[in-house]
Amino acid sequence: MTDLADYRPNVGVVLFHPDGRVWLGRRAGASPPHNWQFPQGGVDEGEALDVAARRELQEETGVTSVTYLGRTDGWLTYDFPPLVAAELRRGWKGQKQVWFAFRFDGAEAEIDLAAHQPVEFDAWRWGYLAEAPELIVPFKRQAYDAVATAFAAFAATKSAGG
Repeated sequence: MTDLADYRPNVGVVLFHPDGRVWLGRRAGASPPHNWQFPQGGVDEGEALDVAARRELQEETGVTSVTYLGRTDGWLTYDFPPLVAAELRRGWKGQKQVWFAFRFDGAEAEIDLAAHQPVEFDAWRWGYLAEAPELIVPFKRQAYDAVATAFAAFAATKSAGG
């Protein structure tokens, strides 16, 4: 059994376009091909998970016009690979995450990658939930697979022609 005390509390957000596609951000300074991900970040001490999710979404994307769709049950975990520097690990074995699904209700002009410094993403696009696990760094893939399964009911699927 995993000791969750060894994992940093974290939230992730899947932002759904009204047509069912999802918001994908390209990590600033990260090399391809595994440099796209969803907004995510740490939970401040005493902060409610849903509040942390909305805060991280606003900080990383500028987005505040959303409707809650759902969340994952329990914690999803991933371990940091050995290549992650000690200063980034801050004593944690990895991260434990609760993921939230929100529908984007605003205009695309609301999306502002420089809403908070330091910038997390240098580009963004609408994509498909099913493609996200292939775009993320490999050590997070199992968590993204679980998120894709959990939120499949909200997602658009790519047509054979598109």
